[in-house]
Amino acid sequence: MKRIYLSLGSNVGDREGNLRKAVERLASDDVRVLRASRIYETEPVGYTDQAWFLNQVVEAETSLFPMQLLKRIGRVEHELGRVRTVRTVRNGPRTIDIDILFYAAAIVNTLRLEIPHPRLTERRFVLAPLAELVPDLRHPVTHRSVRQMLESARPAVVRPAR
Repeated sequence: MKRIYLSLGSNVGDREGNLRKAVERLASDDVRVLRASRIYETEPVGYTDQAWFLNQVVEAETSLFPMQLLKRIGRVEHELGRVRTVRTVRNGPRTIDIDILFYAAAIVNTLRLEIPHPRLTERRFVLAPLAELVPDLRHPVTHRSVRQMLESARPAVVRPAR
């Protein structure tokens, strides 16, 4: 089993319910959810003319290989109403978004998948909940801890949802 960290976000419909359902649907024989961060409310990044997001990070173990995990995530997103088309606005509204942040200490760089997540170090909405779970976890490329990355990330409004 490999230790993984996933980022979840939602800003359409029942945002909190979407996060909960995503965690429930990810959990299976080959993905064991260990714990989840608190839920954070965050301002949108990139495309800003949309509702704020609820974000959360999940720590899990999996027996799936990275591409198998990506496929599982895609199915869960689809089941929860995520639509991806050429007309989809980049960083736009979505019922659910699930990203693989880390897959053990693996470094994956393909056209379909990059691990660690390529924009992880600049996303406070990912780093804040990740730091809640594993502040001393080190990025396998930069060797910086999650805490260090959070301290140097650009300012953004990220606050606990409750």
